[in-house]
Amino acid sequence: MSRDRQRLEALRERLHYHAHRYYSLDDPEISDAEYDALFAELKVLEHQHPEWIVPDSPTQRVGAQPLAAFSSVVHRVAMLSLDNIFSEQDLADFDRRIRERLQLPESADVGYVCEPKLDGLAMSLRYVQGSLVQAATRGDGQQGEDVTHNLRTLPTVPLRLQGTVPDRLEVRGEVLMPKSVFLSLNEQAQARGEKIFANPRNAAAGSVRQLDPRVAAGRGLEFYAYAVADCSTPLPSSHTLTLHWLRELGFKIAEPWGTGWGPSFCRDSYHYLAQNRSRLPFDIDGMVVKVDGVSAQQILGYVARAPRWAAAWKFPAEQVVTHVLGVDWQVGRTGALTPVARLEPVNVGGVIVSNATLHNIDEIARLDVQVGDAVVLYRAGDVIPKIDRVLFEERTGALQPIVPPTACPVCGAEVIRPEGEAISRCSGGLYCPAQRLESLCHFVSRRAMDIDGLGEQWIKQLIDHDQVHQPADLYRLTKVQLLPLDRMGEKLADNLLQAIAHSRETTLPRFLYALGIRTVGEATARSLAQHFRSLEGLLQASREELLRVADVGPVTADFLLTFMHQETNRKIMDDLRECGVHWPAVQVVAGWQGGSFVLTGTLSSMSRDEAREHLLRLGAKVSGSVSRKTQAVIAGAEAGSKLAEAERLGVPVWSEADFLNLLREQGVELSSTTTHPI
Repeated sequence: MSRDRQRLEALRERLHYHAHRYYSLDDPEISDAEYDALFAELKVLEHQHPEWIVPDSPTQRVGAQPLAAFSSVVHRVAMLSLDNIFSEQDLADFDRRIRERLQLPESADVGYVCEPKLDGLAMSLRYVQGSLVQAATRGDGQQGEDVTHNLRTLPTVPLRLQGTVPDRLEVRGEVLMPKSVFLSLNEQAQARGEKIFANPRNAAAGSVRQLDPRVAAGRGLEFYAYAVADCSTPLPSSHTLTLHWLRELGFKIAEPWGTGWGPSFCRDSYHYLAQNRSRLPFDIDGMVVKVDGVSAQQILGYVARAPRWAAAWKFPAEQVVTHVLGVDWQVGRTGALTPVARLEPVNVGGVIVSNATLHNIDEIARLDVQVGDAVVLYRAGDVIPKIDRVLFEERTGALQPIVPPTACPVCGAEVIRPEGEAISRCSGGLYCPAQRLESLCHFVSRRAMDIDGLGEQWIKQLIDHDQVHQPADLYRLTKVQLLPLDRMGEKLADNLLQAIAHSRETTLPRFLYALGIRTVGEATARSLAQHFRSLEGLLQASREELLRVADVGPVTADFLLTFMHQETNRKIMDDLRECGVHWPAVQVVAGWQGGSFVLTGTLSSMSRDEAREHLLRLGAKVSGSVSRKTQAVIAGAEAGSKLAEAERLGVPVWSEADFLNLLREQGVELSSTTTHPI
């Protein structure tokens, strides 16, 4: 694969990921500007290599898949996005392309409409006989989420249109949260100790996606109409007249907007909006330029994801100067330490900012930032506070270098930063309060201790009720402790206690995997168990001995040593064994160790996990695909392509009877009689 092709594929993956974070989760990780730069690079590569364009490329679609919590709505007319322009030269190029397609002379000016680019949640409202029948989000542009129950609660959404109305009408617009409502909402949340919203757009999107319409009704949301997508009667001859008609029907139109001729009008409108954006009651992130004439729009048409007759002229991020007062190190759910700069509070685009993430130690080094520095701050995409650069010319002698801690600021465990990695991590996963929820969820998961029914919601409540601090506490739980939990009943409590008791009998590989040692997955846990045969043997192992184990490299060996040598971790393992957690001696049978088996078809005597577990206990490996190195394929009823591949490659095929006989020869007790697909 060529370097260009590799870059193109990587760009697609990154853009899909960030589009999902932005559109579906309302939790962006990068700024609009960074996303736009990646998108522009992808467009260039696809233009150079059109044979590589695929239907699901980000350039061929908009947004991401709708959330599963709502029913899907297929848009009769696709909800497209807009191409971006960033400069007066881009505007001139946009205007030139318009005139060329319309075959206008250079002396002729195009009529344009300039509107605020609203920073909210795109919405489509459908009316039949003048009554609202459906409201849907953009989703992926082809289908969105049905949020009619929430949009009906907005005073600015007409439930019935005014005046003479068409039989069928679909109106496009934006749901916004006014700045004043946003600030009040965050103040109330902060007073209650709840999480605050990052910006009005996230607040609006989160409100619209509530299942309870009373939540949306109390959030002060507003709907602004800006286009008609479908209508059973002819539309007015211009976009200007369409906006006036929408207002007559009862819709709110975002001000200020205006109509004029040529790029000079667009430039003046842009500078006016940029200078006055802070005075508007809602957030905007640019200006939309549209060709006014509907007949001209029809001639210009569309590209895959956007109309040719409109563009979004984006504002540059607003920048301010402030000072770094200090750095706090936050510990995430997975133990990652994130440096957060404490700043002199400063107003950035109408929001008071007092903190900005520094991401990791590499970013600190790149910026060369120190405590006491004057820095240039902006809100990336008008959302996330970010330090752009240090003003080195304002440096004084009163500076303090930023040094990552050697001990976790939450639990005091050793902080590890593997060579070549930018992220430092706390090594106290099992007992660090910041990682408690994540560690316990992993501990009880199906591939680990497999405590059926004990999911994140129950673990979170147990932590909140101060009932569980480390894994062994799960085995000390009583019914009296479980019953006060929200939505916990007698039968459910009994089932959870039974599942916890059942999990006491496990295997050494499962136990090691459940401990959550960094980089120790299921395969490495099995290799460790089969090499050392016991937990005691592993605890006494040197680095050299660890490196002799398959799947264990220098980084994993260091993580293992750090974990095993911490007294707190050893005590947790001892507590678990005192609570009855046990496992049989590790069996490694000659002829099985290192052999790779494949399961296919339907076995009548056991499930896939049971068959897999028997093989693993005997020292074998279980693969999902057949190769010439496969020792045998175990084929049940209705075996398919894997059986055919084994026959083609000459790999031995065992029947279920062969498999059961071999298990019995090894002393494996078999009891299950149910039928399970594999």
